[in-house]
Order: sequence, then structure tokens, then C-alpha cells
Amino acid sequence: MRIYGPNGTSVVGGASQARRAGGGTFSLDQAEESRPSKSTSSVRTIGGIDALIALQGVEDPTERRRRAVKRGRVALDALDELKLGLLAGTLDTATLARLKTAVTDLAGDSGDAGLDGVLAEIGLRVEVELAKFGPPQGAANRGK
Repeated sequence: MRIYGPNGTSVVGGASQARRAGGGTFSLDQAEESRPSKSTSSVRTIGGIDALIALQGVEDPTERRRRAVKRGRVALDALDELKLGLLAGTLDTATLARLKTAVTDLAGDSGDAGLDGVLAEIGLRVEVELAKFGPPQGAANRGK
């Protein structure tokens, strides 16, 4: 028996000796037999994966609105580049290509009627600016 300090407690050695007697290896009792795995657990896993995939498809309204605002800002930035290019006399075709992609990206629904109205006005302005530089691709093919 050991005593630690003036108010120490004694350590009982019986439990630690019983742990050491096992020899450090792990073994199962022979009385317990392995149980066959159930097939329903795999069905639950598949159902869980399907639920996760379905949840990924559900879009958060704030996330949809944030993406719509971002698309609107990209379109406004492309319009600013067009304006600066026209004023400086250095308009390039890359700016027109950005405008064309911006107008196609604005077609999404944000879930907010006011924001959708503003995006429609931005889209109309982009289409007007693109019309100043030539007919749209679809109109040239209609006449043929």
C-alpha cells in the first residue's frame, strides 16, 4: 500500500492486476456467435443517399437571390466596360461576348418579384446595346 502526501489515498492494486492478466490481446467469448448482417441496413443507406441528393437539389431562396444579384452585377459591369470602350475608342469583341453571355444568364428566376423586374430591365438594356452593333444571331437566320 502506498500513501501519497499527508492527505493521500491508498491505491488498490486488485483491479489493475486483473487488467494486466489478459496479456494485452483481444478475444471474443466463444459463447457469442457472429450474427448475420441484415439486408435492410443497405436499403437504409441507399435511402439516406437519395435523401441527401434530393436535399442538394433543393435551393435556398436566399442563395437563389444572391446568385441573381451576382448575375445582375456581372451584366452591369459588362455594360460599364462597353461604355468605357466606346468613350475610349477601344471597344473589343470580348466585351460584346461578355454582354451576350450576361443577357442569357439574366433569364433565371430569383423568387423576388422586385429583383426579377430590375434584372429584366438590365437585360433589356443589354439587348438594346447589343442591337446597336448588329442584328442578333437568330434574326439573321430567319430571313434565309
